[in-house]
Amino acid sequence: MQERGNTQELAEAGHRNEPGALSPQQAREIFRGGTVAHTSGYSRGYAQANLITLPQEQAFDFLLFAQRNPKPCPLLGVLEAGEVSSELLTEGDIRTDIPLYRVYRQGQLEAEVPDVRDVWREDLVSFIIGCSFTFETALLDNGVPVEHIAQGKNVPMYRTNIPTNPAGVFSGPMVVSMRPIPAAQVADAVRITSRYPAVHGAPVHVGDPAAIGIEDLNHPDFGEAVDIPAGTIPVFWACGVTPQSVVMESKPEFAICHAPGHMLITDARDLQYQVP
Repeated sequence: MQERGNTQELAEAGHRNEPGALSPQQAREIFRGGTVAHTSGYSRGYAQANLITLPQEQAFDFLLFAQRNPKPCPLLGVLEAGEVSSELLTEGDIRTDIPLYRVYRQGQLEAEVPDVRDVWREDLVSFIIGCSFTFETALLDNGVPVEHIAQGKNVPMYRTNIPTNPAGVFSGPMVVSMRPIPAAQVADAVRITSRYPAVHGAPVHVGDPAAIGIEDLNHPDFGEAVDIPAGTIPVFWACGVTPQSVVMESKPEFAICHAPGHMLITDARDLQYQVP
């Protein structure tokens, strides 16, 4: 891991539009040092992940929920109660190494903070969930544009009318991320992303947003609206912000999540999650 004295230099590299060249350890270090940024395009070649942390008494219910809903909630790992590190974040800390967190109480957003050590509890179980940012390198390497990266924006995310399969106390609507894809490359995008089932895989919908309950692409529920170039078609992937939609609906007494678009950058290579 880089020495602490290099944190400012690394942060400046990120601001110079060089975040893709940072190693996961370097990226986590600058986030631990206080840099807040959405992470699409960071540490190219490495998997990114969503986070939901819940009290142990709700952990089995959520594990069952993820098992019943593998499209929006593909599990990459689970930390036992009180654990703050794993093989996915070597020498890392789940409480500090994400650029921005959300703290929920009774389903209500209480705070967005860059560090959750002040609210950490030893009974908390953390679930690390695959993120579609992971397959964006494969899209770009195959010549498929990713507009939110090109426009320097967070990916737009929307609540839908697609229900999840309930489990225990948890239920709620699926959230999707949207990327406008040139019409001639939609089939390529489907083929490429289908090889990454651990990070949401193939899209859940292509085309008309209203068919899945989205009224206006210019007003996402999370992230930022992107300009949609002429000749492109909106393509929607299941999103790991779905657990936050479920938290809002189900109202557990306490939860910690990543802020949408501000992901955990793991030490796992994206190719590790590619299937033939």
